[in-house]
Amino acid sequence: MSEQENKTDQQNPSQSKLDEELRQPPKQTKVEPVDQDKLRNEAQQRAKKRPLMTKIIETFKKEKRPYRELIINSEPLETRVGQLVDGILDKFDIERRHSAQRIVGGIFKGRIKNLDPGLKAAFVDIGMPKNAFLHYWDIQPQDADSSIEVVRVNSSKKKKKQAKIPLKDIPNHYPIGTEITIQITKGPIGTKGPRSTTNLSLPGRFIVLMPYSDQCGISRKIEDVKERQRLKKIIRDLTIPEGMGIIVRTAGEGKKARYFVRDLHILLQTWEKIQKKMDTAKAPCCLYKEPDLAERTVRDFLTEDIDRVLIDNPNDHAATTEMVSQISKRSTAKIQLYQDSIPIFERYNIEKQIEQTFQRQVPLPSGGAIVIEETEALIAIDVNTGSHKNKKGNENDTIFQVNCEAAEEVARQIRLRNIGGLIIIDFIDMKQRRHRNAILSRMRDAMATDKAKTHILPISPLGIMQMTRQRMQESVSSGLYTDCPYCRGKGIVKSPTTVSVELQRKLSGIVRRARNRTPDLAKAIKLRILVNPSIINRLREEDADLLISLEKDYNAQLTFRADPNFHVENYRVIDVDTGAAYG
Repeated sequence: MSEQENKTDQQNPSQSKLDEELRQPPKQTKVEPVDQDKLRNEAQQRAKKRPLMTKIIETFKKEKRPYRELIINSEPLETRVGQLVDGILDKFDIERRHSAQRIVGGIFKGRIKNLDPGLKAAFVDIGMPKNAFLHYWDIQPQDADSSIEVVRVNSSKKKKKQAKIPLKDIPNHYPIGTEITIQITKGPIGTKGPRSTTNLSLPGRFIVLMPYSDQCGISRKIEDVKERQRLKKIIRDLTIPEGMGIIVRTAGEGKKARYFVRDLHILLQTWEKIQKKMDTAKAPCCLYKEPDLAERTVRDFLTEDIDRVLIDNPNDHAATTEMVSQISKRSTAKIQLYQDSIPIFERYNIEKQIEQTFQRQVPLPSGGAIVIEETEALIAIDVNTGSHKNKKGNENDTIFQVNCEAAEEVARQIRLRNIGGLIIIDFIDMKQRRHRNAILSRMRDAMATDKAKTHILPISPLGIMQMTRQRMQESVSSGLYTDCPYCRGKGIVKSPTTVSVELQRKLSGIVRRARNRTPDLAKAIKLRILVNPSIINRLREEDADLLISLEKDYNAQLTFRADPNFHVENYRVIDVDTGAAYG
């Protein structure tokens, strides 16, 4: 034997061990909760480096704002954005390069491929794998939004106001093959295609431009009466092309008129480019696409009083700085380039917080926990006291405290996971109505900063809170995970006992039918059984007597072969003489 062959043989045991480890699922590592007090202390140290003027204003107003940071990790295949509030991860978003979710907010020139009278919807070819879903209601001119106060109607004298078409007549006005310009309002989710509308809107820094709507208004989220009056005057003084409308966003609160003029000018330039492409390009094609996640996030970051934006990619840093400088040169000082050797998400303990985010069970500060289950129909969240201990020993106060912590953490987890649809929260039963009302109020306050629309109902006598959250796109976990190929998404597989019972039942049936076909007891029935090793262990030990009895009763010869590559639920019974396979 050569020296090389001898060396290879010596390596085989370790190689076999490695192969065996690779065949097994990775070991579950326990995710240790991150010390939130430590995160807050570190954030406070960073907050001391804020500009002196910011500190003076905060002292003068006598209000202590949380320290907010945007941490942007830009890599070749994906971009991740984490928002930290006093060092604690409050929002998390991820975008893969060439992801289908990038089309949300995009404007397309498409062609109607199909009309479904039952769904009252058109399916529009926009050059993507899935056709866009366009409801007949979304073809109609949009009615006044209740969340907007209309200040001015900027109707065109030349252009007559578009009359609403009865839904039953829409197929006649928009037959199959008609070219139509639409905007994607919701990304593709599962097997569903993207949802769209013909009521286009272009979001800017302080205003939203609506090219096909003549209504100009203010977001009702701006509640200050004097500020609303000031903004109404600015809207009336703005020179807006006839037939177009604008909406003042909450970010416009307190901003001078010149900011709105500049924002409107940028949006009108963008719309002019879209129109030129609309006239020349052939359907289906993309006329406008929203910026990538990094630019989109930074464009909107001033609405939330972000103190610092940290980007680890020089190209994204330069592009973001240039974009923000067009809107607010003063804000460019907040955008910094991260150049440390430690990965940015590790440096600010975001990686650990993300790991904890996707766990089924999320711990609460005082020892309780919430358990989150995503199902096809709804999201179920259960609140448990766990190891929570109240020093005072008052059970009602203990339950109320756990529910208070749970309300805050549930709101945070909903934002982090981007959960949408129907959500059921099973709080621990509270006897006092004031406690139930307090939890409802706390939950609504915690969800108030969420950009997605939410509707929260009071806690029922059973301690259950029902709420809905607008589903704009798939949850974060849907993008990161896929169904287990082994269990096909069931989350469970049959136990060796169950498979053994099924196999023996199958063998009994096969042997009986074979014996009926061959009455001569002297001729043995030969069967070979292929199974997973975990099943053969069961058959050799607990069920060996049953198999021996079966062989004696019918003069059968059973041979077993195990293969670790077989699925635990799969088995094959092969007739040795004929080669026929059963199972």
